[in-house]
Amino acid sequence: MQDTVFIEGLHAKAVIGVYEWEKAIWQDLVFDIEMAHDNRIPAAEDDLSKTLDYEAISNAIITFCNTRQYELIETLAERLCAELIAIFALSSITMTLRKPGAVPAARAVGVKIHRNA
Repeated sequence: MQDTVFIEGLHAKAVIGVYEWEKAIWQDLVFDIEMAHDNRIPAAEDDLSKTLDYEAISNAIITFCNTRQYELIETLAERLCAELIAIFALSSITMTLRKPGAVPAARAVGVKIHRNA
């Protein structure tokens, strides 16, 4: 049985884009993350160290975005998923990454990926 730990609507800033003007500014990104995790042990022991610490994961996402620069959100999503799987020993992750200002006529555009360890 797999449960899900999730983070919705996490905002981070990144320098991302293919155009020269995008490479000179910080842009908003919005993440929704779902991570498979068996919550029975942390629930039984009431122990943070036995579960996925969503604050630590959120901080890792924000730091990742603040310290790297990519042209494509696809690249950012792929590399971020790989890093989160490695750091937090995730068995799987589903990430939706939105770039709200990319297409003025759309509320948001983005990618959704699913990766297994």
